[in-house]
Amino acid sequence: MRMVGFSTGALAYGEFEKALQLLSGTTANAVELSALRQNELDPLVHALSGLALGQFGHVSVHLPSSIVPEFENTLLEAVPHLPNEWLLVTHPDVIRTWERWESLGERLCIENMDKRKPIGQTASDLRQIFARLPRASFCLDIGHAHQVDPTMGEAVLIIEEFRGRLRQLHVSEVNSQSKHDPISLESASAFSLVSHLIPHDVPAILESRLPSFSVAAVEAEIESARRILDGVGALELAGD
Repeated sequence: MRMVGFSTGALAYGEFEKALQLLSGTTANAVELSALRQNELDPLVHALSGLALGQFGHVSVHLPSSIVPEFENTLLEAVPHLPNEWLLVTHPDVIRTWERWESLGERLCIENMDKRKPIGQTASDLRQIFARLPRASFCLDIGHAHQVDPTMGEAVLIIEEFRGRLRQLHVSEVNSQSKHDPISLESASAFSLVSHLIPHDVPAILESRLPSFSVAAVEAEIESARRILDGVGALELAGD
């Protein structure tokens, strides 16, 4: 079965343990531990030994997405406390000391960006980033790609060029305010245009902000993502 799960930050703002408890009642077999804000990183590091992660075949950490310059050193000093096998999903615009980040190798997983960010939206942007981080891996945010180019042409270019680096997906609808919403039929149709280009073994992490964070609602979103990524079109989903 394809590895699909959720970002803890999408399910419970700043409460990763609450999110994990909710996921324990679902078929989620992947999870991204969210430390999107500076003040969330230290509590996550200190809680790691007590977290129930046994159901997940894939675990990653999303490092802070916006930092003050002096926090970069604190962030990088926290990395050795995270298991070596976990990806460290990172927005490229937080990187200042490029050589220190390059030392993380393929654990460093660069995410393509939405319209708000100054870099990282296109294949051309990513080419320049990976030239400076040649060992880094890649997290494709398919919602970001759709927001930047609704035709999904840029997404095709990105996947074709960086598929060899692709280690994780982010999946959700990204609206005009760059907020992550549940997958709509429009998004499902767009995502289906590129699903055949994505290797089956790449884990997918949902970032959808659901109207109801019940086990049933979370499971339904997981199932929708699995079916879209497995090539079930939007019309078939609409007919369910």
